Amino acid sequence: MNAPIRTNRPSLDAYWMPFTANRQFKAAPRLLVAAEGMHYTADDGRTVLDGTAGLWCVNAGHGRRRIAEAVERQLATLDFAPSFQMGHPAAFAFAERLAAVAPGPDGQRLDRVFFTGSGSESVDTALKIALAYQRAIGQGTRTRLVGRERGYHGVGFGGITVGGLVNNRRVFPLLPGADHLRHTHDLARNAFVRGQPEHGAELADDLERMVALHGAETIAAVIVEPVAGSTGVLVPPLGYLERLREIATRHGILLIFDEVITGFGRLGAPFATDYFGVVPDLVTTAKGITNGTIPMGAVFAGRHVHDALMHGPEGAIELFHGYTYSGHPVACAAGLATLDIYEEEGLLTRATELQEVWHDAMHSLRGAPHVIDVRTIGMVAGIELDPRAGAPGSRAYDVFVDCFEKGLLIRVTGDIVALSPPLIAERADIDTMVSMLGDALKRAA
Repeated sequence: MNAPIRTNRPSLDAYWMPFTANRQFKAAPRLLVAAEGMHYTADDGRTVLDGTAGLWCVNAGHGRRRIAEAVERQLATLDFAPSFQMGHPAAFAFAERLAAVAPGPDGQRLDRVFFTGSGSESVDTALKIALAYQRAIGQGTRTRLVGRERGYHGVGFGGITVGGLVNNRRVFPLLPGADHLRHTHDLARNAFVRGQPEHGAELADDLERMVALHGAETIAAVIVEPVAGSTGVLVPPLGYLERLREIATRHGILLIFDEVITGFGRLGAPFATDYFGVVPDLVTTAKGITNGTIPMGAVFAGRHVHDALMHGPEGAIELFHGYTYSGHPVACAAGLATLDIYEEEGLLTRATELQEVWHDAMHSLRGAPHVIDVRTIGMVAGIELDPRAGAPGSRAYDVFVDCFEKGLLIRVTGDIVALSPPLIAERADIDTMVSMLGDALKRAA
């Protein structure tokens, strides 16, 4: 790649950065100026291997000309179209293509698609659909939403209410009437596991506790990430999701899977729903839906949920909800081109080919300085570090900065390093990632 070398760096003052220690960053900024394939280019000309698929989203790798050309054509043809009481062909075409690969087996596919602009919007949309569904079937007392500790469901008020990350919640008022299951992370019994850990299925019984405490007739839905990503790659114990599905069904509670991270091939199946063989009622997606190129999200709904709202006068709006950019034509064009790439290159299942190499490489870090756990599933890894006394998160942050300076992009949350590379990764890329991370861990020691 012909990358520009740092020359006229823009002023950093005006941009208030998200989820960033702004003062710390602006004192020593890390700027990316180009990307292609598996690599970024920093503004000083260095090549940086992408170990995180951007932010869990660039599943097909960077700089895909097919997507760029589709976006260019769409911009030149129809740059925007209103989605309220109007439509355009690309939205219907994209929804139809998504329906064909929707979560769930034949006969149970969640093939009704509501477009959003992000994962946060997808979560709030799914929660509202769940509430509207319960009201539509005569269960209007069901207004309570159940999330899980250490869950991340975006930053809307609905998402932070059902989410379980304290820093996302402590400053902001939350919606009333929510509750939380316990998280499933159990280092004492489940450290250094490949795939699903053996212990913890019984934690799904927390939903029974919610029913006993609040009454099933008050609970509309429970939302979980099949694999929690942003909290540090927490993999569900064997039998946990199945148990949660059974309890929810028995009590008339909708089950929502947040697949913003696991959707579109991350685990070696199109969706975690397919990987685990557990079918929820609603699935939230974003990120990989357009390979991260244009902001977009989608909620997949089962027909039983969708059809329950399709009653009343034909001229009546069934769901009073939507966004200016729902089904944006340029995002749909990017999404259609992304699906073409996924299907033609087999990327929705490629993680199954790579996962043994991936698992072996990541677990080779067992014994590295301060590593207290390695957990892997599909093409995701979480490497947990022993926190420094009185300075949680600082050890992993130092590793993050060191890796970036040496040419590897990783993601850290607290003292957990998360890796989730583009699905086009080759064995040599994986070997480079683990070698560079291992060296950084030694330097951090």
